[in-house]
Amino acid sequence: MHPALRLSDRIAELLTDPATVPSAWSSRPQWRQSLAHGAPGIALLHIERAATGRGPWEPVLSWLSMAVGAPVTSGADSYLYYGAPALAHALTCAAEARPDSYRRALDHLDEVVAADAVRRCEQADARVERGDLPLLAEFDTIRGLAGIGSILLRRAPGGERIRRVLACLVCLTEDIKHDGEVRPGWWTLDGPSGERDVRFPGGHANSGLAHGIAGPLALLALALRRGVEVDGQRKAIRTILAWLEHWRDGHAWPYWITSAHLTGPDRRPLAPQRPSWCYGTAGIARAQQLAALALGDPRLRNDAESALAAALVDPQALAATTDLSACHGYAGLAHIAHRAAAEASPRNSGRLRSAAALLLDATHPPHADPDEQARRLLATAGPAFLEGAAGTALALLAPATGSTPATRWDACLLTS
Repeated sequence: MHPALRLSDRIAELLTDPATVPSAWSSRPQWRQSLAHGAPGIALLHIERAATGRGPWEPVLSWLSMAVGAPVTSGADSYLYYGAPALAHALTCAAEARPDSYRRALDHLDEVVAADAVRRCEQADARVERGDLPLLAEFDTIRGLAGIGSILLRRAPGGERIRRVLACLVCLTEDIKHDGEVRPGWWTLDGPSGERDVRFPGGHANSGLAHGIAGPLALLALALRRGVEVDGQRKAIRTILAWLEHWRDGHAWPYWITSAHLTGPDRRPLAPQRPSWCYGTAGIARAQQLAALALGDPRLRNDAESALAAALVDPQALAATTDLSACHGYAGLAHIAHRAAAEASPRNSGRLRSAAALLLDATHPPHADPDEQARRLLATAGPAFLEGAAGTALALLAPATGSTPATRWDACLLTS
């Protein structure tokens, strides 16, 4: 057994009972409904373990009961990582392993998420009609249409709602004028946090998979691979790819492009940056690989896979990676490398598998005690999915066992 798998197992054991989670976490207002920081995300870990025979179903029931122990948020205050869509994702993963389970709850959540998708699309259409720039929360993975679309694509791939979401994302790729200047349609006056930021006086174009245009790219590609296509979808994918290619620097991309980048002097090489899921090469290159597979483009596929393989063994990039998390740490990188290797061309598959193995080794230093490491991780990073222990344990499972996720839990990352 790989030491990283022992670490994953020990984290899961320490997170078996919701009652043992420190009150500093469980007393937070969003705890019950947050996929990123609360009960639904920890449930994902136990769902995947139960589905693969590594753990019992009892913790799943405990954590899902915690998640539904209060009224579930829907509408404008919900998104993929909070409220009804977050619970829908967790229950969909459970239903992958137990097809007859949670049917009534999922039927209800399907209606809620579909209604929210319609509302969001209507708002996006009205914004386009006014000629305004979008908010990040209109289209990104965490809070926007790309994230909501991931639920619809799993639950109702033949439905009208996913097609409407895709149409909105296609429209997002059409150039827009702002203050007399032409900008890509996803240019936003928000800062990267989703709030106005004095550091971005003219706005920015975000590249990341969590908050940027790589999220819509991944959803458009995943839908196309499933045979779900709307007018202009292939062109939209190519438009995003061309933008990313223009700003690519070796095997890395800037986290965002500002007005200064567009009007300033020639670009300088990027400073070392972590190749994470949320921002960086891992997320962007995986989205590009998915696009290449959807379009049947072997050159693009090779470029994406080569960039990912190079970034994951770049000492400077890895030196900027300072934790184990699924979001931007070693476990998340190992998971993406493993996912990408399974669909890579023969020339790149071996490179990516080797990178995944090295990343797994980095999650568990030599002679480290799994119990001590798991307890320290829980104490420092907390139990959460996106940046904490639960996500670390979950991201380690597939690469450490050489398997494919049984529940497609990583659909919420838009990596599958």
